[in-house]
Amino acid sequence: MTLSPEFVLPPGQSLTDKFPVVGETAPAPGLSAASCRVDITGLVATPLSLSLAELLALPQTERVADIHCVTGWSRRAITLRGWPLASILALAGVKAEAAFVRFVAHSARGHDSALPLALALADTWLVTAIDGEPLSAEHGGPLRTVTPGRYFYKSLKWLKKIELLDHDQLGYWERESAYHNDADFRLEQRFDESRIATADETAAFRDATDFVPWSSRVLLKARLGGWQPKTADLSGIQAKYCSLRNAKLAGVSLRGANLSLSNCEGADLRDADFTAADLEGASFAGADLRGARMVDCFLSATRFFRDFANGKRLAAQVEGLSLVRPRGLLEAQAAFLREAGVIDIGT
Repeated sequence: MTLSPEFVLPPGQSLTDKFPVVGETAPAPGLSAASCRVDITGLVATPLSLSLAELLALPQTERVADIHCVTGWSRRAITLRGWPLASILALAGVKAEAAFVRFVAHSARGHDSALPLALALADTWLVTAIDGEPLSAEHGGPLRTVTPGRYFYKSLKWLKKIELLDHDQLGYWERESAYHNDADFRLEQRFDESRIATADETAAFRDATDFVPWSSRVLLKARLGGWQPKTADLSGIQAKYCSLRNAKLAGVSLRGANLSLSNCEGADLRDADFTAADLEGASFAGADLRGARMVDCFLSATRFFRDFANGKRLAAQVEGLSLVRPRGLLEAQAAFLREAGVIDIGT
C-alpha cells in the first residue's frame, strides 16, 4: 500500500485496499438501471425528474478521493466517476432560502441523509462507477452519492430524491444508530454524545433479564466492564461503542446483535454465538473466543489483535473459532486468523 507524502490517516482508522460493504446490501425491489430516476424537489426554481439515461447523457468526469467509514476503515485514493452535485442542482436552480440538502434512497427502510448545502455543493458527487467499474447493487448502484469529506454514512446508496430545504433534518443513521450529525472524521465525530447511556440506563441494562427491548434501542458508550448478564440470551442487543472489557459472556447468544466499535478486549466469549452480528470496528484483542461462532458477521475494521509501540501484541484466543462468510474483514486481521489456523475464513 503506497501512500502519498501528504496523506494523513484520521484518528481511529485502519487503511485497507478493500472496499467493504457497509449498511444495507440491496435496494428495495424493483430498482434497475432502466427504472432508476432522481427527483429534484423542494426549494428549487424548476423541480426535475431525471432518468438515469438522461443523467448519463450529461458529461461525466472523474475525481480521486479518500473514503473513511465510521466503523474504522479508510480506503485511499479511489476514483469516482459521475457528476458534482453542484452541476446537477444547477439544472434545477437553487432558491436563495435553501440551506440544506436531503438525499433519499430507494431502500426498504427509507434511508436518507442530509448535509449543509454549502458543504454538499463543494464536496458531494453523484456516482455511477468507482475505480473504473460500475457500482454493484451492494455498493449503491446504479447511482449513489459520495461525500468524501465526511464519514461514509453521509454518502447514500440507491439515490432516488434530492430535496432542498431551509432547515436541517437528521438522516436515517443519525436517528437509528446515534451517529453524529456533523460526521467530521478529522474530529472523530462518530456518535452523538448527547445520547450516551446514563448511569441509570447502564444499570438497567446490567440488571436486565429480558433483552428484547434493547434490540430496538441503542445503548451508547456504556461502561459494562466485567459484566456477567443474568441471562444467556442477548440476541439483537444494540450495544455500540460500549466497554465490555473482561465481561463474562461465555456461552451467550449474541445472534443479530450490534456491537459496533465496542471494546470487548479480555472478555470471556467462549462458545458465544455471534451469527449475523454487526461487529464492525469492535476490538476482541485479548478476548477468549475459543469455540465461538461468527457466521455471516459484519467484520470491517474488527480487531482480533492489537500491537503496541513496544513490540508486544495483545491477541485473542481463537482456537476452535468458527468463522464462516465474514464480511469486510481487513487484510492484517485476516492474515492473523489464517496463521492461527481458523478455517472457512472465506477471504
